[in-house]
Amino acid sequence: MSLRARLALLYTSIVGGILLLFGVAVYLAVSFSLTRQIDNLLRRTVERSWPNLSVDATGALELDQTIGMEMPPGIIFQVWSRKHGLLYSNIPQLLISVDEQGLDAMQPVIRDTRLKASDGSLHLRVISVPLVIGEGDRRIGVLQVATSMAVVDATQEALLVVLVLGVALSMTIAGLASWISTGTALSPLGDVTRVALQITRADDLSRRIPYKGNPDDEVGQLINAFNQTLQRLENLFNTQRRFLADVGHELRTPLTVIKGNVDLMRRLGCMDEESMEGIDSEVERMTRLVGDLLLLAQAESGKLPLHLRLVELDTLLLDVMQQMRVLARERVQLKLGEIDQALVCGDQDRLKQVLVNLIGNAITYTPAGGEVVVGLAKVGNRARLTVSDTGPGIPPEDLPHIFERFYRGEKSRTRQKEGKGFGLGLSIAYWIVRNHGGQIDVDSRLNQGTTFCVWLPLTEGECKEEIQELTVQT
Repeated sequence: MSLRARLALLYTSIVGGILLLFGVAVYLAVSFSLTRQIDNLLRRTVERSWPNLSVDATGALELDQTIGMEMPPGIIFQVWSRKHGLLYSNIPQLLISVDEQGLDAMQPVIRDTRLKASDGSLHLRVISVPLVIGEGDRRIGVLQVATSMAVVDATQEALLVVLVLGVALSMTIAGLASWISTGTALSPLGDVTRVALQITRADDLSRRIPYKGNPDDEVGQLINAFNQTLQRLENLFNTQRRFLADVGHELRTPLTVIKGNVDLMRRLGCMDEESMEGIDSEVERMTRLVGDLLLLAQAESGKLPLHLRLVELDTLLLDVMQQMRVLARERVQLKLGEIDQALVCGDQDRLKQVLVNLIGNAITYTPAGGEVVVGLAKVGNRARLTVSDTGPGIPPEDLPHIFERFYRGEKSRTRQKEGKGFGLGLSIAYWIVRNHGGQIDVDSRLNQGTTFCVWLPLTEGECKEEIQELTVQT
């Protein structure tokens, strides 16, 4: 059964149940009200008849023969002796008791009875009142007053028919209304299904589901979430496709060099030192590429641990600067700007990797004669590491993508031969900084240079040494 049919059936059942309860309540209320009115009529009749009843000197029951003339229309009035003998009846042809059980009642009692008649049974409401005298409550007879329940029965039957037809008609209308309304409400879900199937058949993740309704209702939120999922899937698919293309390109280049050198040595028939150096260089380059890819893969799977302990950023920065001066040599001036003492809780090796990546990139992309300035300062409760260069800068259209894997702005920060970069260093640095509770920003202007800022939370000297397995945060 479809969701639309189930919802329509549910709404119809709810409406039917409510109307059924309402109908039962109305039926019982009307019946009780009519029955109470008849009972009050019977009691008033009994009260009016008391002046016409008396007891003679012998203790026998006497009654005024004009008693029947004072009875309301439709009332049956009977007086019975102690031995169940009929003393009076306002209907002479009715010689039997309107309530046989009531003749033996010791207390006034009201109940329904049925009398057999030539045209069927007669439904009566009867009150039986025992007649007693003296302190011993000696019973001398029974007074029975009855009236027909035909009006009540007819009213109940008519009300029952009206309620049954009303419930049936209301359920039918509710069913049709719920079927139409649920169809209208669920129609966008049909669009979702059709678009999803079209995307599956055509592999077109660029499609989106249109929705003209209220974007804040449940269906609008669902479609918005689905469109966001499609957007994310499209981005991931494009990233994966670009990733595979870049990996293939990066691996093809060293493999081509290695194959060329091997073919050269095979033609020469001897070991060539220059060719061996080229092979060794390309193998080292491939090893670094595979290592970086494994690092990111471990991070994404949550299997790359961070060894957290107290780290003196100023000492770590000085150590990295000493190493990077070898890379800068005389081509680029590597300067240490403002430096302050800063203590953070983190993984020293991973933080060192961030500094090496940022300073190495700055040196690589800075032309000969330029300078790279590194600084460390405390701003509020955070440490700020800055790496500035005087390189060609990064175009504005490239800035949102520089932390993506294998992304390089080829127009301005062209990969230089000595850099041998793969476009993975900034992705790794971004992951490390984010998982240390910090952030990394970049400010760049064409032909003026680029500045990377790393923000890390300071610690007050307390750091629980532990190993955390963290995943990439996106």
